[in-house]
Amino acid sequence: MELKRLTYSLTGKLILTIGVMMLIGSAIFWYILVRHEENDFLNDAVKQGISFGELVKKSTDYGMMTFHQPMIQHIVEDIGKTEGVIYIRIFDSKGRIAYSSKKEDIGTVLDKSAPACQSCHLGIGQPEIKVSWSFKKAPEGYRILNMVQPIYNKPGCYTSACHVHSKEQKVLGLVESDLSLEYLDSRIKQHKMVLTTYVIGLLIISAIVLSIILWNLISKPVRILRKGMRKVASGDLNYTVTIDTRDEMGELAGVFNTMAAELSKAKKELIEWGSTLEKKVEEKTEEIRKAQTQLIHSAKLASLGRMAAGVAHEINSPLIDIITFAHLLRERFKDGSQEREDIEVIIEQANRCSTIIKELLSFSRATTVDKGPVNINDVLKSSLNMVRHKADFFNINIIMDFDESLPPVKSDASQLQQVFLNMIINAADAMDGKGTFTICTRKVIENGKPFAEVEFADTGHGISEENMAKLFEPFFSTKPVGKGTGLGLAVSQGIIQDHGGRIFAKSKVGEGTSFFVRLPFYEDYGGKV
Repeated sequence: MELKRLTYSLTGKLILTIGVMMLIGSAIFWYILVRHEENDFLNDAVKQGISFGELVKKSTDYGMMTFHQPMIQHIVEDIGKTEGVIYIRIFDSKGRIAYSSKKEDIGTVLDKSAPACQSCHLGIGQPEIKVSWSFKKAPEGYRILNMVQPIYNKPGCYTSACHVHSKEQKVLGLVESDLSLEYLDSRIKQHKMVLTTYVIGLLIISAIVLSIILWNLISKPVRILRKGMRKVASGDLNYTVTIDTRDEMGELAGVFNTMAAELSKAKKELIEWGSTLEKKVEEKTEEIRKAQTQLIHSAKLASLGRMAAGVAHEINSPLIDIITFAHLLRERFKDGSQEREDIEVIIEQANRCSTIIKELLSFSRATTVDKGPVNINDVLKSSLNMVRHKADFFNINIIMDFDESLPPVKSDASQLQQVFLNMIINAADAMDGKGTFTICTRKVIENGKPFAEVEFADTGHGISEENMAKLFEPFFSTKPVGKGTGLGLAVSQGIIQDHGGRIFAKSKVGEGTSFFVRLPFYEDYGGKV
């Protein structure tokens, strides 16, 4: 079972693949090395065979010069008895065996197919015959080196006493020798066995080292990771693996531990979310109930707005008559008289009522916004004049700190006045009709651009941090029920944002609140402020 598992495992496949590659590579290396050594041995044997042939020629040289045939035959027989020499034969120029280590061969003429004849194809007398050699098998199985070397004519030969050969004859004969390579074959066989042993030993050692390396670098870390995955799959998300390496396996272990930690975190969040699901459902239900209440409130306000618009429209007609008859009545009295001044007060207050009714009507229906250059200080002064005579402002100290050098802002004067009136009235409500109310105008730089800033600062009760986050939400109000709708700041924020500005607040509980309104300057001035 373990062997089958190892065969199909990554480590087993790597060992098998690398082992096969090493086996093939070692076999090729072994074959090339053996062939190279065998060729070297055979080349050395050929060199020794050539030297042996030269030795035979030099040993018989004196006998050849003196034409002492018994001496030559005796020398050939003695050399033929040397270990490793099978036989020696000397051929004359006609291809006849003149001398041989085997006497029975003397006088024999070889056929053209014999090795000695094939070397020159009976080319005795040719200008040049080279040394030739060949290998053949002995009945016992070892190889035999056959050497054929020419005997060249030289001055000592054609000037000797016998003077058997003419000067023009180049080759006088051949020396053929068969040398046993039994010892050499034995050495080659031993070398092959030793080399084979070395290669097999190297393969075994390499396989063991490779198995250890693959086990420690791949198989062991994979087993650790597999165990960790099984633990995580079974639900143990706190299980971690330890692989102290800086390679890919170490990185994979780090990623695995991170994954397990994230899964554990997600599981805890799911458990916590499930445990608080009922609470969240209750919170969402409460939010839906509040939204429904706000929708009902919005519907009431919409109905009230339509009714107020109708009432304002009905009141507007009598006001126009009052203003008309007041102008006619004023003409009956002289300038500077008390009656004329009283009638002018009537006309002024009636016009004021008419303006308020017009604003109420414009607020109740969509009107075209006319944005142009507006002096922000003039709008503030006008807004203060509209409310400062109300009873809510009798005990409030109003401080105005205006920057008269401010260029106009791009705005709609009526909408801007609506925002400012809301800020002023909210400040009076926050101070319960007593305290200090400060209005400042200044130039500020925000994100590299100039803005006109208006600050409305009161010394009221302040706003808590919890309520600050919901300050500009529709229908949110800190005022008592029946005194506020919760729409003033939301509407004001929408107007200021529509003018390309922004509104924000800062507050400290027990010290007061400051609202800041920032508006861009009128574009015709090119930002030169």
